[in-house]
Amino acid sequence: MTSIRVLVVEDSPTVRARLVEVLAADQQFEVVGEASDGKQAIELCEKLKPDVITLDMMLPVMTGVAVTEYVMAHCPTPILIVSASTNRGELYRTYDALAAGAVDVLDKPTGTEADGEWEARLRSAVRLVSRIKVITHPRLRIAPFRQAGLAAEDAATRVKPLERPRQLVAIGASTGGPSALVEVLHSLPGDFPLPILLVLHIGEPFGAGFADWLDGQTAHRVRFAGDGETVARRPGVTMAPPDRHMLVRDGLIRLSRDGERHSCRPSVDVLFESVASEFGAGAAACLLTGMGRDGAAGLLEIRRAGGFTVAQDEATSVVYGMPREAALLGAADRILPLREIGPALAALATPVPRKRQK
Repeated sequence: MTSIRVLVVEDSPTVRARLVEVLAADQQFEVVGEASDGKQAIELCEKLKPDVITLDMMLPVMTGVAVTEYVMAHCPTPILIVSASTNRGELYRTYDALAAGAVDVLDKPTGTEADGEWEARLRSAVRLVSRIKVITHPRLRIAPFRQAGLAAEDAATRVKPLERPRQLVAIGASTGGPSALVEVLHSLPGDFPLPILLVLHIGEPFGAGFADWLDGQTAHRVRFAGDGETVARRPGVTMAPPDRHMLVRDGLIRLSRDGERHSCRPSVDVLFESVASEFGAGAAACLLTGMGRDGAAGLLEIRRAGGFTVAQDEATSVVYGMPREAALLGAADRILPLREIGPALAALATPVPRKRQK
């Protein structure tokens, strides 16, 4: 059996030795290199061409974000962030790295885990990340909001509007989602009038600051949902908090700790199914890159209710899992590359002018 070749990047000798020990204990993995700073990480990546990189965010010489940007632009390699970042500034660096093309994130051990629990999570995460075929991913540079809004409006005019505007947009994403969400929201006009409900699979402790980070990436307001809030017809993105399902019932947002769906809480299916029931043909939904099948059945429910549905295509998905399941179910009205999803959503808020009666 061919082993998974891993480059371990960590500035702490103690933590680095632990990572190497855990991986080397399983014959499925071969640690081909160790780096203690960002510059060395890039040099070893280019020289050794590993199958996967485990990457700390806080590194000397070059940060983990800078390493991610370079690797994904010049020698694309699946990256698993292994970080203890918990303060807001460090969390933001993790989100920046995910937006730059890192595949997933795992927290460092706290010492409170059961014996072997964290070690099993590390090996599982490295195994999963190594299977992902990443592509060249130059770091997305955020253009001025006004110019981005105008560009989205121009693109939206090339998408045929639907016969009547929608009332709400629901979006689901998982692995590769941070980068995809930035691009979709960035391509929507700044005055996009429909409320957007968002579920992203990102767990604690890394999910705590994501809404604030995403809020700073585009012209659209982003915040975590509060239980009992009204689903108002106003601009902005309302996001499910970590470890809470978000659904709509009787015009209100509800949060719950009900059981996981597809091993996920929050679950995209939980949101989509409630949106189908509550809004029917007035809904639109989009399923972006992600591993597994969460959201596919819910997207089908929205389409069956008369709503408009979009799934990201294979070529632009970091992981063609959730969108693929939606495509196989026939859940998507359109399967689109990432760059066309924002303009397609923008067109939803533009009704077709009625013909004058003669």
